[in-house]
Amino acid sequence: VRKEPGGIKVVVSGTGAAGTAIIKILRAAGVGQILGVDEHGILYPGREAMDFMKAWLAAETNPQGIRGRLSDAVEGADVFIGVSVPGVLTVKDLQRMNRDPIVFAMANPTPEIMPEDADPYVRVMATGRSDYPNQINNVLCFPGLFRGVLDSRARSITEEMKLAAAQAIAATVGKDELHEEYIIPSVFNKKVAPAVAREVARAASRSGVARRRRAPLSRS
Repeated sequence: VRKEPGGIKVVVSGTGAAGTAIIKILRAAGVGQILGVDEHGILYPGREAMDFMKAWLAAETNPQGIRGRLSDAVEGADVFIGVSVPGVLTVKDLQRMNRDPIVFAMANPTPEIMPEDADPYVRVMATGRSDYPNQINNVLCFPGLFRGVLDSRARSITEEMKLAAAQAIAATVGKDELHEEYIIPSVFNKKVAPAVAREVARAASRSGVARRRRAPLSRS
């Protein structure tokens, strides 16, 4: 979207465990505006039908008290991230977003909008499925993340360590390889786990949670 993180608007559909974790790491990355949306609409302070975590998300991401449904939330958004239910995002919703939007529709096995329907309206499309480009799967993260935690003997996993894992995954795709249908490496790419482990261990040291001063920085 050719913007710095602070100038990006992101809408996260689904505010359970996955959506909450996504919002936390987006905040750690410095994303400027985030709106969480559940089946009752946009999270805002004082809204009914919220548990303590949704109340926290509402206060942290939407202190202005923006209200409405998903169709209202995506107005002017740069990025949509779905970890919710199939079919919740429509073509009309995509048309309300900013130019060249990015859509990560990760409901499985049927995403929030099918890539065929979204294609004319989005710049980058990703799903959780292996039969479309840009498969987003947590198997890219977990082996290297936990290797880095074990190598550093970290007492906890910080947001900085998670962000380091994400950045290591992204960096595995070279600038000469990067294009709209290849923004994330294959789950079979053997370079990913060692790179993630190395950066997670380094982030653990920077965060002050590593109990091993010099963790192994490369593994095959």
